[in-house]
Amino acid sequence: MDILKGKGGVVTGTASGIGKKRVGWQPVVAWALLLAFVFFPTAARGEEPRVQPGGGVTAHQSGDVAETGKKLSNPLSNVWALFTEFDLNFSDGNVNSGNEQVGGRMIFQPIVPIPLYGSEEKEWRLITRPTIPFLFSAPIPGGQDMFDHRGGLGDTQVPMVISPPAENWILGAGPTWLFPTSTENAFGRQQWGVGPAVVVGHYTEKVTLGVFSQYFFGIGSRGGRPSDVADASYLHLLYFLFYNLPNAWQIGSSPTITYDNRASSGNKWNVPVGLIVSKTTRIIGGMMAKFELGIEYSVVSQDAFGQRAAIKLSVIPVIPSLIRTPLFGR
Repeated sequence: MDILKGKGGVVTGTASGIGKKRVGWQPVVAWALLLAFVFFPTAARGEEPRVQPGGGVTAHQSGDVAETGKKLSNPLSNVWALFTEFDLNFSDGNVNSGNEQVGGRMIFQPIVPIPLYGSEEKEWRLITRPTIPFLFSAPIPGGQDMFDHRGGLGDTQVPMVISPPAENWILGAGPTWLFPTSTENAFGRQQWGVGPAVVVGHYTEKVTLGVFSQYFFGIGSRGGRPSDVADASYLHLLYFLFYNLPNAWQIGSSPTITYDNRASSGNKWNVPVGLIVSKTTRIIGGMMAKFELGIEYSVVSQDAFGQRAAIKLSVIPVIPSLIRTPLFGR
């Protein structure tokens, strides 16, 4: 979800506020609420119940590495994991007459599926995937051919999607939240936010495909936000397609389309296409992990300044499920 596109963190093409760091108590409040929001349900169910099918997998609970790799392609599966993505982004536009500007980003996204009711095929789940972006030497335009490369945190997104049992369909809906955790004006919206999240997809023995849509409406304000800036209103649309190959290999794509309703004409859309090759295997101590290497190219991008291409490396270790018994019974 942004011009350094994807799942969090915004680098805008405007010069307003560039180079100014925001300081004060607001980032502390945002992080405190975020941690309470995400981890309170886990703490409330801290007991160690018996293993329940559908409540998560570990290296010992699931002997099928390929099956775990397939589940990790489904954003609403029952697998607990720590998604970590490293991006090398190439950005360009009218404000840049030289070579493309290069910046780095790391995305940390714990995948937390919480069983709510039922078991196995009849299980309802609450899936949350907090997305925390760290930006490295991100190019911030300050005028024609003027760029300031900075690093820091972007805003954090927290979708909370309820998924009903749906056989081979991937279905879910719920709220998504925006926490103003950014450390630079250019890396965030300077607002809290909320909106709908919807997931629709389907999977077979060979193919997993679907879309994961989040729309954010800005509410309130955070220190340092100009009073004449309109409330945020923007879309992140992840579309994914994976084909399962022998020996736990996969090939596919999972780019994120972004749309900013408040941006000027010609700067609203970024539409990437991409290719990913992935392998799921066992690593230290028998733990399973999925490794992905991908490239993306934006067939539509912002006129002023936006991401044109990216190289992505993802490491996704599977962790033991912390909540195995449904919160509201079977």
